[in-house]
Amino acid sequence: MSQPFKRHRRLRQSASIRRLVREVTLQPSDLIYPLFVTEGRQIKKEVPSMPGVFQYSLDELMEEIKEVIELGISAIILFGVPIHKDATGTGAYAKDGIVQRALRQVKASFPRLTVIADTCLCQFTDHGHCGLVEAGTIQNDESLSLLVQTAISQAEAGADVIAPSNMMDGFVYAIRKGLDEAGYQHVPIMSYAVKYASAFYGPFRDAAHSAPSFGDRKTYQMDPANRAEALREATSDVEEGADFLIVKPALSYLDIIRDVKNTLSVPVVAYNVSGEYAMIKAAAQNGWLDEQATVLEKLVSMKRAGADLILTYHAKEVLRWLAQSS
Repeated sequence: MSQPFKRHRRLRQSASIRRLVREVTLQPSDLIYPLFVTEGRQIKKEVPSMPGVFQYSLDELMEEIKEVIELGISAIILFGVPIHKDATGTGAYAKDGIVQRALRQVKASFPRLTVIADTCLCQFTDHGHCGLVEAGTIQNDESLSLLVQTAISQAEAGADVIAPSNMMDGFVYAIRKGLDEAGYQHVPIMSYAVKYASAFYGPFRDAAHSAPSFGDRKTYQMDPANRAEALREATSDVEEGADFLIVKPALSYLDIIRDVKNTLSVPVVAYNVSGEYAMIKAAAQNGWLDEQATVLEKLVSMKRAGADLILTYHAKEVLRWLAQSS
């Protein structure tokens, strides 16, 4: 007589069997590590709201990258923290800007490391917005030329990938056209295609000194309530020339990651943002969560949802945990 129910637990009997049938795994090549580079020397300043995350001057950055490579991380993304800011974000596209100098130095010393450049104006403008401002309004089309200049200057400095994060309409088209005309047809674009106006960005704004001085970013970043709009944004970016698509944040938007993955055929990147990082750090420091188990479960959920890559501040510690378990 046949059994009236299924024995699903047979495949959960031991750790070795569970590993055999595991559908999703984390690999070192899945992870992109964010780094913040600032002006000065001998600076390694911890971000108060992001324990374990630092702002580095160029000399300290090189030491950090040595460790990153030794751990097995093969890709980083650079964010600049300049001293000087102005209304047009001049430092974002200056030949001697902090990101451009970091790119040259990193690629000269570590040519095999994939270095991604965040391409935006917000860290470099005195108003903290991602585009030009006129009479309190963020100007879309007028901002595109500055974003193109930024992308070209980063490619000239050695960026392997350009990652525009500004959410201006047409930014991928403008940057792709600009890169191609400047002779950088080979440089891919990792677009922040689906970037929500999220409450989870607070700690990043501490790290990058990029909080807006007035208003908010809701006229260009997406409404968290919208799902169909995400596919419109992502589809437009692919049509305009994006090679990767970022969904940001990740944890509260796993459904969006799956939608994008199911619909479009380019690699999908989940951005495990600063607020998601800080929540786990705070809970772990209070003894409320097992940090390792929680982080790994969180990142696996992003891959299970469809992410090909994960941009995460946890990357270094994750690789240490994976090495211990192997």
